[in-house]
Amino acid sequence: MIKRTLQEIAAMIGSDVDARWEDIRIHGVSTDTRTLQPGNLYIPIIGERFNGHAFALEAIRKGAAAILWSRHQPKAPELEGQPIIYTEDTLAAIGRLAAAYRRQLGLRVIGITGSNGKTSTKDILAAVLSVRYKTQKTFGNLNNHLGVPLTLLALEEDTEYAVIEMGMSGLGEIRELAAIVKPDTAIITNVSEVHLGDLHTRERIMQAKLEITESLGRDELFIYNGDHEQMHRAVQEMNLTCKRVTFGEKLYNQLHAEEIRVTRSGVSFKVGEQRFELPVLGRHQALNALAAIAAAKHAGLTDAEIRLGLRNVQLTGMRNEWREVSGISIINDAYKSNPSSVRAALDLVYALEPFAQKIVVLGDMVELGEESVQLHREIGEQLREDQLDYVFTIGRTAMHIAQAAEGRFAPGRVIACLDQEELRRKILEVLEEGTLLLVKGSRTLGLESLVESLTQEVAG
Repeated sequence: MIKRTLQEIAAMIGSDVDARWEDIRIHGVSTDTRTLQPGNLYIPIIGERFNGHAFALEAIRKGAAAILWSRHQPKAPELEGQPIIYTEDTLAAIGRLAAAYRRQLGLRVIGITGSNGKTSTKDILAAVLSVRYKTQKTFGNLNNHLGVPLTLLALEEDTEYAVIEMGMSGLGEIRELAAIVKPDTAIITNVSEVHLGDLHTRERIMQAKLEITESLGRDELFIYNGDHEQMHRAVQEMNLTCKRVTFGEKLYNQLHAEEIRVTRSGVSFKVGEQRFELPVLGRHQALNALAAIAAAKHAGLTDAEIRLGLRNVQLTGMRNEWREVSGISIINDAYKSNPSSVRAALDLVYALEPFAQKIVVLGDMVELGEESVQLHREIGEQLREDQLDYVFTIGRTAMHIAQAAEGRFAPGRVIACLDQEELRRKILEVLEEGTLLLVKGSRTLGLESLVESLTQEVAG
């Protein structure tokens, strides 16, 4: 974590500090008094429904070494005499601080973005790099304008590689994050319908993701999914000076996966003469692994080291988590949902054999804009009645999945629900030993609670 004097902190953000406090040394930063540790620099953030400045006294009581303060905010009298650095905007300041700290560290940074798979790719790549290098990565899903700076500021001075995930909801956001991160290697996992609600067209989504390349120099590397023809063409038309590597299943990619095999224990595939295995579910994870392999090879790792790292991969929670309870197999994929990730999850269900029956729970897909209804209907139209015994949907928008599917399934096999209690009850009515159950939905639905309640019911 960052350890600097207040004089150094002030210089890094372009501010100054009272001479009385110059030699005070901070150990890490915090924006949340609930997790603040003694010695932290407390940085209050102003959000839509909160103002962190209101908790400054609590931060001092919990041992904060100093406070970064927006000079436009009123200050309680009790804070007089406390070590404070003043700035115009604390959120902008934490970005400048993170950017300065990143440039002071003698490490290499790999930035990852994409519509799907960026968190899994981050986890896979960090596991592989850790075989040889001291590696840190984005914790959980802290990939936005606040999470990225906090990730950088948590890096240790002797870290050799940092794997940083970058998310966005609009144009310009990846550009701003990349300016802070300054990646030596950039990865775009893919581009899909995610964020249509914000950006309206796939072209603008692709444009937003490609902003990650703007910070890359001649000796740096851009890795991207060459199977995405529109992006592949766009990249060819760009005046990029950096090195480029494509990955995918199509043979023209520099790294392409062949003989992909999916089992209950994970996925394996060949790259050239080398076979790789990783203990995570889903055919799509082979492509995420390809991106990680490309970055790892650029970092100098051997095939043997990569193979060892892939075996040790552990994904961030609620992404194809596998549970076995009393003869029932549950795939918990409740973190996010969009058309591409739903199709990938369904392909996994179709590929896994044998099971007495297969049931899928599909929830609302959010942030799809004007195409939402049509995209939900397309999922329903593509469901395979020869592979699925029951289809449950939850949510008002997901009802369009059910409506599009029910004509091809036997009566009573497609069931639309509006609340979790109804859904739980109806699933339990048809659940039997030997069932494979997929639970897939957007994070806002909180379907992990459904997984927990079903697990308890079946185990009890």
